[in-house]
Amino acid sequence: MRDVVTIPFDGGASLIIASDNSGGIGMRADDQVQVPYETVAYYSFRVAVMECIAAGGEPITVVLHNFCGNEPWEELVNGIQKGLFELDLTDVPVTGSTESNFQLLQSAIGMLVIGKRAAKRENEISYDEDLNLAVIGLPLVGSEVIDQENQVVPLSVFRDIAKMDGVITWPVGSRGIFYELEQMFPDCMLKKEMVVSDIDVWKSSGPATCFIAAYRNEQADELKKLAGTYMHSLEIRNCR
Repeated sequence: MRDVVTIPFDGGASLIIASDNSGGIGMRADDQVQVPYETVAYYSFRVAVMECIAAGGEPITVVLHNFCGNEPWEELVNGIQKGLFELDLTDVPVTGSTESNFQLLQSAIGMLVIGKRAAKRENEISYDEDLNLAVIGLPLVGSEVIDQENQVVPLSVFRDIAKMDGVITWPVGSRGIFYELEQMFPDCMLKKEMVVSDIDVWKSSGPATCFIAAYRNEQADELKKLAGTYMHSLEIRNCR
């Protein structure tokens, strides 16, 4: 099951609402990871927007819940705008609010991305022998996200692959690739030895630094071209 809420309307259109939050990451003395607030907002935004797009949504607005005080607001918005720019979404408004009455010891934000889906799109899939899987990007968390930024799949790559007809994209979060496969293919009753990859399928992917792509043979060449060196092997064996 995807981490989104789908609100259907007459005519087949829907609202897609996706969210993310971040705590203990920022520029306060007690933060566990010290990074600029622009970076904090960018990576929180990418989690929510990837979930929204993967569910077939076209983002129409972003809502920021800021618990870092008034001063970082503009920097936080800049991080969101950076992500929107990568996706060529220049007309998506950003709104939200700041907790300014009380000061927290650590930085914290919440993020909503609201999208629209014009018509029902097939974004769930069942496993069969002719299905191919790949991980695009590396699972990274904490300071790894900054230190290995060149291994974080760009939003533009995710967008282009998500637009491919018949390809299912599935962002990987903090519970890792194996967990996401369980959500994608609940009928497989996965065990550790059934999942084969050249990367760690148990490792946290933090702010969705990678995603799973499910595709057919006829889509392989185009997907490999779009993914480039971000593409890693993934296989499920003996799924009944």
